[in-house]
Formats: sequence, C-alpha cells, structure tokens
Amino acid sequence: MFPIEAFRGTVERFIGILKSLKIRHHLTGGVVSVAWGEPRMTQDIDIVIDRVGATANIERLVSEIQSAGYFADEQGIRNAIHGGKPFQLLDQVEVLKLDVYPRELVPGELSRSVLAEVFPGSTIAIVSRPDAALSKLIWIKRGSHKSRHDLRQIVRRLSEEENVFLRTQALQLELTDLLDSVLAESDELFE
Repeated sequence: MFPIEAFRGTVERFIGILKSLKIRHHLTGGVVSVAWGEPRMTQDIDIVIDRVGATANIERLVSEIQSAGYFADEQGIRNAIHGGKPFQLLDQVEVLKLDVYPRELVPGELSRSVLAEVFPGSTIAIVSRPDAALSKLIWIKRGSHKSRHDLRQIVRRLSEEENVFLRTQALQLELTDLLDSVLAESDELFE
C-alpha cells in the first residue's frame, strides 16, 4: 500500500499521453475515495478511459505507453480496448501499477467528470462524487468488501442533489436494497 502522492509521476505521465491523444479519462477507485471520502492508502490507481477515443488512437496509444516507460503487453492492450476490458500498466521507473478501464462502469460517467487537485498544484479529472458512490455500489455487488466503507464515507459528503441522483440511479440499476443495507452498516470495529 502506498500514499496517493507516490503515484504522482506515474499518473501524470499517463494522463499526459491521454491528453495528447484527446482521449477522455478520469481517475476513479481508491484515489477518488481519498478525494470524496477519507484519506487512505492504495495499491494502484484506477483510470477510466473513453473506449471510442482509445480505439481511434490505439496504435499511437500503445506506442506512447511503451515510450513513456510503462511495461505492458501490446497485444493485450489492443484486445482489452477492443473488448472493453481492463488492462494493467506497470511503471518501470516507479514500480507502481495503473489499472486502466476502457469503458464506463456507470453510464455517462465520463461526461460528468470533475476537476480536482489530486496532487498539490496538479488538477486532474476525477469521477464525480455520486458516480463514485455508484461505482462503489457496483463493486460491492461484485464482492468488494473495501468498497463498503468507501461508499459510506462518500455518501456522508453528498449534497442533497447528489443524493437524489445516487438514489435515482441505484433504483434504475436495481441496487437500492444493497445501498440501504451498506449504509446501515457501522464503521465501528466493536459495537
């Protein structure tokens, strides 16, 4: 586990590639839990990228990833992007991992990205707070235990409007019962 600051160089190099190719993107996962919830360590950085933009620039994207010092399977990246499946990049300099998702977990999330100062003096697109909560809810349904605590921390900071959006989307995704169940859980170790 690493503090978020350890990922600065790794993230900024990859985001520089995405910006140069005009591929929409935002950070999600544990780093966003820090921004929208509470400070914690993370083992990697999760980045959502636009599949259409990545597909249109796939050869340059693969070439620039390798030129920037990331270890990655070229054909694996191509297959992942075409299939909308995640792939991993290992920064050979920092020995840190990026998990790249060429698809939106929550429909429309890339269009609702917000800018945040993730690292001092560095503003980066991140998933919106209600979309972060929805993403955590989907990961909980898939078995993620850590996302349960993250979801509760994020929801505590939602505005009324964001909470309405979360509830509306949870209803559409048939996740309302799970949302209510997780929110009713305690964060206390002993009760």
